[in-house]
Amino acid sequence: MVGARIRSARRLRDMTLKDLAYAASISEGHLSKIENGKVEPTLAFLHRAVKALELNLDILFDEPETAARSVSRAGERPVLKIDGVRRGNGLSLERLIPNTAGHLLQCNIHIVEPGGASDGQIEHVGEEMGYILEGEIELYLDDETLILSAGDAFHFQSHRKHGYRNAGQTRARILWANTPPTF
Repeated sequence: MVGARIRSARRLRDMTLKDLAYAASISEGHLSKIENGKVEPTLAFLHRAVKALELNLDILFDEPETAARSVSRAGERPVLKIDGVRRGNGLSLERLIPNTAGHLLQCNIHIVEPGGASDGQIEHVGEEMGYILEGEIELYLDDETLILSAGDAFHFQSHRKHGYRNAGQTRARILWANTPPTF
């Protein structure tokens, strides 16, 4: 589904496969496999692709519109499984704001199983903050590695290269907010 949305966005902008592949630093063959659903894209590629397409990453994972609600109940929020996107062992996002279209803020709970990690480091426009609800993670900011445990918080400008990994033996849960919405 993500690949089909990339293909659709590329065609709407009259870009060839070669144009987008060049702009996103990927081979045409690999991009074709992504667009046809034969290969799962990495998060790093998705960030490069949406930048080239002048889109927000969220559009590739847009959920159906929901009625405007101020409350989302535990157990009723959508959980986006993103193993193939971020690579790792059991990564998922629990949406605290179910559909980010039209919102200035995005907020999720990142659920990271032991050994799970983001796909390298990414950078983009915006600002981010997080609070470790449980577990332990390694947060990578540029060339720095920070070890964070339950109760620790972080914030940074999103133009810094950033990524994370669950270095512990138990599931980590991170309350993560950023603006503008990117995923």
